[in-house]
Amino acid sequence: MKRIYTFIMVFICAAASAQNIEDVLRYSSENLLGTARYQSMSGAFGALGGDMSAININPAASAVFKNSLFTMTGAAYNRKNESSYLGTFRNSNITSWRFNQIGGVFVWKNNQKSWKKVSLAFNYDLANNYDNEFFASGTNNTGIDNYFLNFAQGVPFGSLLIRDNEFIEDAYLRIGSSVGYGPQQAFLGYFGGVIDPVDDTDPDGTDYNSNAVYSNVVQDYYQSTRGYDSKFTVNLAGQYEEFLYIGGSMNFNNIYFEKFSRFDETGYDAGSPLQFVNFDNLLRTSGYAFSFNLGAIAKLNNNFRLGASYQSPIWYDLRDDLSQRINSNLADDDIGFINFNVINVFERYQVKTPAKFTGSAAIVFSKNGLISFDYSHQNMSKAQLRPTGDPSFNTVNTQIASELGGIDTFRIGGEYRIENVSLRAGYRYEGSPYLDGFTIGDLQGYSGGFGINFGASRLDFSYSRTEQDVTQQLFDTGLTSSALINQIRNNYVMSYTINF
Repeated sequence: MKRIYTFIMVFICAAASAQNIEDVLRYSSENLLGTARYQSMSGAFGALGGDMSAININPAASAVFKNSLFTMTGAAYNRKNESSYLGTFRNSNITSWRFNQIGGVFVWKNNQKSWKKVSLAFNYDLANNYDNEFFASGTNNTGIDNYFLNFAQGVPFGSLLIRDNEFIEDAYLRIGSSVGYGPQQAFLGYFGGVIDPVDDTDPDGTDYNSNAVYSNVVQDYYQSTRGYDSKFTVNLAGQYEEFLYIGGSMNFNNIYFEKFSRFDETGYDAGSPLQFVNFDNLLRTSGYAFSFNLGAIAKLNNNFRLGASYQSPIWYDLRDDLSQRINSNLADDDIGFINFNVINVFERYQVKTPAKFTGSAAIVFSKNGLISFDYSHQNMSKAQLRPTGDPSFNTVNTQIASELGGIDTFRIGGEYRIENVSLRAGYRYEGSPYLDGFTIGDLQGYSGGFGINFGASRLDFSYSRTEQDVTQQLFDTGLTSSALINQIRNNYVMSYTINF
């Protein structure tokens, strides 16, 4: 009897999953999002405060507010990617809309005591917007058969066979759960028609051959990501005398990430048994995280301010699920029952991102304007996948320690006021997390914007642009060819603030 719809879940041990250094980096960096004023000055607010998103840099920022207020922000995020894969260029363009910030601060003044002010703030910020996509196409002398062969070699052929009265999708899930991710990929390669055992009469045989004959193949790859890392912050800060602001925050993140990849391969020799392969993957990650911030701002005089802040490690608790599908001209007749309705659910795991330190300075020119500078450092070699007792996680952590280094970030922003209009601009530089400086390149960004103060409220607009080169490997093993992607991000942001 044929199955029309199948939905099966299975828990797979963490050692069988495929978490890697890319996953750690995804959650270790926050994009420059937030309010329009914050983005228009490239986030250089560590010594300034007085903005809801500035609390993310320095939690003493809320004590700088003169009154209670409420701010909400919406944004359009545009992503342009130009990929170069084996000499072929492809372009993609995607725009998404997000309601990316909402929050308020309550300020209590007490001018008769040393503690002049106390503030309590609640803020929601989009820490990361994962909406993106890119295409890669090219002619390669290495095919997808190498991916499946790498997993299959050494796996007894008998362990890949379907049992009596067992559906193909049940066998796929069983192998993943009981034997591991690698043999499960070998199972896909065999029933997908890409590979065969050298001797199909020997269940103990561990050698496999490719069904593909080629000198070069044509490959098309598409990757689309969706999702968010949102952060809810509870902040308490105070002003001591006229010169010191101190504060602390607790941050609670909610994460959803989805990555879909489609791989098509053709162009085999005319006499090749295998003539085409389609291989798709859908990875979904969800979870939560916690961190805290501490910071201070010193007002040296009416013109100069210094700031310092500490962001703790962020402790992520995550769970992945993975769905796959494969097809070829040699695939098993029932291969279509292994599809995105058949889901591998992995055990929960943790990502610990490194702490970050920020030092800041600002010059305030009375009511006419200001210039602000921030410097941050984060040692990415200290990032970890947990539990550290997992052998596969230890392998990734060793790779992190040897390949990643410190990220130095510089931000500078300025604001000039003409009556009730404020003009703003900023620049941002973020170093590569990789010691080679190539796998992910340095990031540079520019921003600008303006605000109109109506007294009881304020309307702010900003535009920011960042550019960065990223090397994207198509698969972790076997077919490790990479696409070089030039990523350009354009953010268009509007915020509205109401004073109380």
